[in-house]
Amino acid sequence: MHVTHLSLADFRSYARVEVPLDPGVSVFVGQNGQGKTNLVEAVGYLATLGSHRVASDAPLVRMGAERAVIRAAVTQGERQQLVELELNPGRANRARINRSSQVRPRDVLGIVRTVLFAPEDLALVKGDPGERRRFLDELVTARSPRMAGVRSDYERVLKQRNTLLKSAAMARRHGGRSMDMSTLDVWDQHLAQVGAELLAQRLDLIATLRPMTDKAYEQLAPGGGPVALEYRSSVGEGVGAGLSREELYGLLLAALAQARKQEIERGVTLVGPHRDDLVLKLGQLPAKGYASHGESWSYALSLRLASYDLLRAEGNEPVLVLDDVFAELDARRRERLAELVAPGEQVLVTAAVDDDVPGVLSGARYAVSGGEVVRV
Repeated sequence: MHVTHLSLADFRSYARVEVPLDPGVSVFVGQNGQGKTNLVEAVGYLATLGSHRVASDAPLVRMGAERAVIRAAVTQGERQQLVELELNPGRANRARINRSSQVRPRDVLGIVRTVLFAPEDLALVKGDPGERRRFLDELVTARSPRMAGVRSDYERVLKQRNTLLKSAAMARRHGGRSMDMSTLDVWDQHLAQVGAELLAQRLDLIATLRPMTDKAYEQLAPGGGPVALEYRSSVGEGVGAGLSREELYGLLLAALAQARKQEIERGVTLVGPHRDDLVLKLGQLPAKGYASHGESWSYALSLRLASYDLLRAEGNEPVLVLDDVFAELDARRRERLAELVAPGEQVLVTAAVDDDVPGVLSGARYAVSGGEVVRV
């Protein structure tokens, strides 16, 4: 799969830009602040419905504009599709496929698939659990686009349940009438049902990704491993791959019942996939807090390489995006990463200096400056 044309209107710094793209390597070179990352950010948004740089859509719309449009022509084998997203901060976003009538934005998921390498990836190792949960859930959705709906349902149920818990906590503090717990029982069942599906998908993903990540780390840092991925569930011990959704549902429901008193006291849901973590181990120790800066970079890159290998093995090779990564790496890691990604069907690279890009990544070059993108 590869993107053959990218069109942006009022996205970030671009009033309008048209970028024809070829398979293979394309390198966008420009000084910081000229808009090169904005281009690959737009491609990534089509794949995930989110940005790797900001949490909301508002910063993605050019100052003074009401909306932004991302449009891309995509080729997969003999099939060609045109996908379009209209970003409307504060209102519902809109989407179209092949200029047809409007569809839900999540219906475009799966048309474009990306694996993104960025300086922010260091947070996968050194950051909070939320960074690793996001990594898992975006990859789960890339494997199975229907999971976007499951994730949305989980967030909705969680929000409703937290609202009830907060009300119960406030009533308890102020000596008011106790809440009817039957309502909370219903939301427990909903949370456990949707949470079990998300949990099952995460566990299956980790079991598949674990050996691929270890292999990728060995390729980047020979002799530096082994590495291992472990899932730490808020449900407690005994949660692992191989459990059925019914078993996970039961474990979640029991854990919610056990935590209810504490949850009412604190006014928040303490059990569920939103409280879990992916533990990254280097040797026998957790990478967070023990890995060096170089080891942390190798680990983060290994997770991305493993993601790429996984998606490619499942039949739809993603676009590889390397956003200003090479400037962050030493010469050895820079060369090894370049050699590993060079054969990709489509590789999009951004760099402030052309010399930062290893020679093995030969291909199209684009100069990015002042809102213009010119092939050179």
